[in-house]
Amino acid sequence: MSTTTIAHTISHYMSERLSTYLEELHQLCAIECPTHHKPGVDEVGAWVRQWADTRRWEIQTWPDPTVGDSLAVSIPGGNDQGPHILIAAHLDTVYPVGTASERPLRYDGDYLIGPGTADNKSGLLSGLYAMAALEDLDKIKLFGRVCLVCGSDEESSMRASTAVLRDLAPDHDMALVVESGRENGDIVSARKGDGRFNLEVFGKSAHAGIEPHKGANAILALAQQISALHLLNGMRPGMTLNVGVVRGGTTRNTVPDYAQAEIDVRVLHPDDQEPVTKAIEQIAHTTYVAGTIAKLDGGMVLAPMARTPQIEAMATQARNCAQELGFTIHDALTGGVSYANILASLGVPVLDGLGPIGGLDHSPGEYIEVPSVVPRTALLALLMVRLVETYHEQ
Repeated sequence: MSTTTIAHTISHYMSERLSTYLEELHQLCAIECPTHHKPGVDEVGAWVRQWADTRRWEIQTWPDPTVGDSLAVSIPGGNDQGPHILIAAHLDTVYPVGTASERPLRYDGDYLIGPGTADNKSGLLSGLYAMAALEDLDKIKLFGRVCLVCGSDEESSMRASTAVLRDLAPDHDMALVVESGRENGDIVSARKGDGRFNLEVFGKSAHAGIEPHKGANAILALAQQISALHLLNGMRPGMTLNVGVVRGGTTRNTVPDYAQAEIDVRVLHPDDQEPVTKAIEQIAHTTYVAGTIAKLDGGMVLAPMARTPQIEAMATQARNCAQELGFTIHDALTGGVSYANILASLGVPVLDGLGPIGGLDHSPGEYIEVPSVVPRTALLALLMVRLVETYHEQ
């Protein structure tokens, strides 16, 4: 049960619109929109644009020739001294074209299962509904501006999205990312940084049975490097390294002259990035098999979203808002990356995991919990109101 008037009002607002929300979520999830299927991603963008047009919200578009066009919809507030709040969602999914038609949304008890439900169609929709609540309940007058940015390539390189966020970040005081809440309801107050390295080893081929001594085994060299790389796990608190892909060799009886490995690295703090990178470089540049040469490419791609004092304060406000709404949440660290990493690196205090509760992302079982839609969307709207109230106290 809600414990404050505004919490009750926002919850009631969302409860009355839940059936429409779910109908619209079905529409969104029926659109085939893997990142590099530009027509599909643009179709989701057009859907959002039409939704915003009915309210006469401002719309800004960032065209892209290879991935979908990113866009931002915003509502000017009535307070010149009020904060500018950025809500971040994405338009794309990971599922190949045909998946949505083969596996349309279905209910299983309280679960709504289907591609894109949790990642990130429900979060996108909750962002729109939370903004509408602020407008319809006459709370938008407290803000300088509220903006929902919809990136087009979050599920791949984030190349286009990063450029958009760089454009928007300087004009916003704080950000809320609407990736789904964790399966236990946690929101996200810290994310590890992401490193992607490619290690190639070049050796010399020879007949493995007749004259193996004339060869230089690239696979053997890489195997020893992989062992050394995995010993780096934990060299900094929370740091993990995984060699996830290995390739090499041509035939059983040939000394392999080439081997390659793809390496994933996660770090907890921004100052971990340099020492971890140097340790990987040292292993790559060490000769483990005479006659082989190694080449290392890549590096740290996304900086960590560290739990700064500002983020900690926002997380505390989120927990308090949940209590106002009659439930409990906690905030957590996760190893995955999102737009929150980019925004944090740009100096914007940010919270993540504010969408409906969901899980099993990128799998046939991806779902959201339908009973979480109303309270989580109400949480998003109420949190923005409370952030405004404390903005000038910071």
